[in-house]
Amino acid sequence: METMPPTATPATLPENARRTPPVWLVTLLVCAGQFLVVLDVSVVNVALPSMRAGLGLSELGLQWVVNAYVITFAGFMLLGGRVADLFGRKRIFVVGLALFTVASLAGGLAQEPWQLVAARAVQGIGAAVLSPATLTILTTAFPAGPARTRAIATWTAVGAGGGAVGGLVGGVLTEYLTWRWVLLINVPVGALVLAGALLWLTESRRGEGRRLDVPGALLVTAGLALVAYGIVQTESDGWTSASALLPLAAGLLVLLVFVAVEARTKAPLMPLTLFRLRSVYAANGAMVLAGAAMFSMWYFLSLYVQNVLGYTPLEAGLSFIPHSLSIVLGSKIAPRLMNRAGAKTLAVAGALISAAGMFWQGQMDADGTYLGTLLGPGVLMAFGAGLTATPIASIATSGAAVSDQGLVSGLINTSRQMGGALGLSILSTVAATRIAADRGGRAAMADGYGLAFQVGTVILLASVLLMVLALPRRPEDAHHD
Repeated sequence: METMPPTATPATLPENARRTPPVWLVTLLVCAGQFLVVLDVSVVNVALPSMRAGLGLSELGLQWVVNAYVITFAGFMLLGGRVADLFGRKRIFVVGLALFTVASLAGGLAQEPWQLVAARAVQGIGAAVLSPATLTILTTAFPAGPARTRAIATWTAVGAGGGAVGGLVGGVLTEYLTWRWVLLINVPVGALVLAGALLWLTESRRGEGRRLDVPGALLVTAGLALVAYGIVQTESDGWTSASALLPLAAGLLVLLVFVAVEARTKAPLMPLTLFRLRSVYAANGAMVLAGAAMFSMWYFLSLYVQNVLGYTPLEAGLSFIPHSLSIVLGSKIAPRLMNRAGAKTLAVAGALISAAGMFWQGQMDADGTYLGTLLGPGVLMAFGAGLTATPIASIATSGAAVSDQGLVSGLINTSRQMGGALGLSILSTVAATRIAADRGGRAAMADGYGLAFQVGTVILLASVLLMVLALPRRPEDAHHD
């Protein structure tokens, strides 16, 4: 049986943090914040046509409604994780949630395209500050063992569920209200969670004096944002275009400068010694690859059911309910299976189950049916994804010191987002190339989407190989090169 080493004990937390509220209340509050963050990655997708009609958005403007959120979310994540360590997890949770909620209100009330895009960018910043704090509060509030594992599993399930039900929520709100409500719905929910956090969450931070590595913060944020921008540009302009290659090259150069600066500063934003931990470098590498394959699942399934099978947005959202339930189920039973089989074994098994579902889904055609083409492989993909995410997140945070928990949480979230953006860009290019080669049409689209799932299977198997070779099997191995 594997157990994760403690990342926090009552003795390591401030006196006021020892009088914790009920476990279920802490979990409820932070998971509600994570749900909002993940939901907003996908909830706007089905509302995009209505947004375009309502505000007169151009094709480029429509793309930036999505990309503005993704780029700032990925770019500010590491900074968000570190400021939570330095200035207090509760405080940064509240600041991030407040920023996210106000930006949602501004986006829902936008009268011009630029106002909506700007609001989505600020939403992404709020999400990047909020998301690492949610995981850090859990990993530092609960003692090592079953309680913390269950909390991480719930966090994973809620996050996965938010991404899964985004299409359904967006479809219902757009069809029965207006597109504005896909953003405005965050306001009352965010305000309620904000009030609960102020009343019931307790503060914790690292014990040493506050000092933020400003040069490092600026460099890593700029570098990640440039890389994310370059990745999303490949979707519309291709991998060989200057609009994609220049920001990618610039982003990688800035990140290299960041590494050089961190190696010389006394109080680095990202202590490079963290990457000597197998738990950190192996789990994040596995998360990048797994995210690259799994993140794209909902995107291509949505395209397939609407463009090939002719589902309405609402029908598409309803069709994914079994998928959503499967990913939540996988996340919720993961702690019990981790106690029996170990975190590494469960991560590998979950990824293999998801890969089997992806390969099966890759056989889709233009005459597919819900029962024969979507339900079986979709449930396998989602269930495997739920089983995989919890042990990887647990392993990633297992070897880090209490003072670095926010940073490591931000890092694993960054790996998930950057892997997802990179995978979506690659698989979209693969699908578009096949569709163009087949001269379009329903059959060509089904063929292209199927090929995307087949390539995703290969990426996921590469993740499995990395897990087998590099993930630590025992807690003490997390500290070894």
